[in-house]
Amino acid sequence: MTSGIGTIHGVGLGPGDPDLMSVRADRLVRSARNVAFFRKAGRPGRARTIIQGMLSEDVREIAMEYPVTTEIPLADPRYNACLSSFYAAQTERLRALAESGEDVVVLCEGDPFFYGSFMHLHDRLMDHVPVEVVPAITGMSAAWTATGRPMTWGDDVLSIVMGTLPEAELARAMLNADALVVMKVGRNLPKIRSALAQAGRADRAVLVQYASMEGQKVTPLTAVEDGPAPYFSIVIVHGEGRRP
Repeated sequence: MTSGIGTIHGVGLGPGDPDLMSVRADRLVRSARNVAFFRKAGRPGRARTIIQGMLSEDVREIAMEYPVTTEIPLADPRYNACLSSFYAAQTERLRALAESGEDVVVLCEGDPFFYGSFMHLHDRLMDHVPVEVVPAITGMSAAWTATGRPMTWGDDVLSIVMGTLPEAELARAMLNADALVVMKVGRNLPKIRSALAQAGRADRAVLVQYASMEGQKVTPLTAVEDGPAPYFSIVIVHGEGRRP
């Protein structure tokens, strides 16, 4: 235990390959006394899996298990209410540790400030205890790197859209973008495919699964069958802009 108030570190681990972690992230993880991480109940959690073998023997592990993932539709008010209560409870756990003088490393897949769960803790903690964030390589960066082609050229406009959006909104965003990243694919793949077709981008789209991780796979979307895609899936449409 340290004197004074401890610090909560939101540590980005990158897209999945431990070799892609930053030096700072590696140092914080290996020296941590308290490590917290999100996971689905009954699962080890991807963030915890990434740092397997890196923790000290006397580390305290704090598993934060989601009360719901896909069991309740996003549009159902119960979904937000359930997660809000969950984040509030986890905030109190971490705040209590920090106020007792303990530093805590919160493991974050990808970058902590890019569509990550840590953001919900950050906003609840920042006015009460010190919070520091370690940025990281994002999953989308690993995905377009896996394709072996540059993502943007010259004046290309890059758009990032969520597959959870209504199809009409997806198609409109896709039509206005030069280069495109579609996240949260999963069960939304058929809708994403349809929106890409409406925007005239279906023949240029690529599905990247498990970027930088074991099982990495890059497939033209036209060769992918309909049905749910794995959780770690991103659709990429490369830009074709100005070149010297």
